[in-house]
Amino acid sequence: MGWTRRRGAALGLAMTLGATLGAGPAAASDKGWRTVADVGLGGLAAAALGETAYERDWTGGKELALSLGVTEAETYGLKHAFPERRPNGRNNQSFPSGHTSLSFAAAGYLQERYGWQVGLPATAVATLVGVARVQSHDHHWYDVAAGAAIGELTAHLLTKPHDDNVRFLPWADTQGAGFTLLARF
Repeated sequence: MGWTRRRGAALGLAMTLGATLGAGPAAASDKGWRTVADVGLGGLAAAALGETAYERDWTGGKELALSLGVTEAETYGLKHAFPERRPNGRNNQSFPSGHTSLSFAAAGYLQERYGWQVGLPATAVATLVGVARVQSHDHHWYDVAAGAAIGELTAHLLTKPHDDNVRFLPWADTQGAGFTLLARF
């Protein structure tokens, strides 16, 4: 699954990045930046689902659902455990940024599962989502940093590469632990 197979997903992410960048400066109000964040998050979710469906990668689909579900649970658990006032004063659910955590979970999934050709533009879109959440005065910078860390780490821990030629298998029993690396040439 080389660059030619990933070209469609990378192109879709580049178009999402272009649309979100175009929406931001043109409407530099809080509402405009919220639109940038919403478009970016929606584009990342669509790209992750689209690439998974295109590859007919049902195991990857389960990993995506698990990564997004766990990320959302972690994010909203922290919002309730550590209530913090948003910069715009709307409510006490600023920490951590949900838009950012879910964006980085989708981008991290694409990176881990399908490689850098899709992961790099996805991470750029996720970063823009985080910037937009700060610019819209919905979050502090550290809310966004925490959200990015939550999403990226969760996706990294719950997603395996979609490469059938290389397998990394951790194992453990009562006598010890280790890993097996299998490669097909």
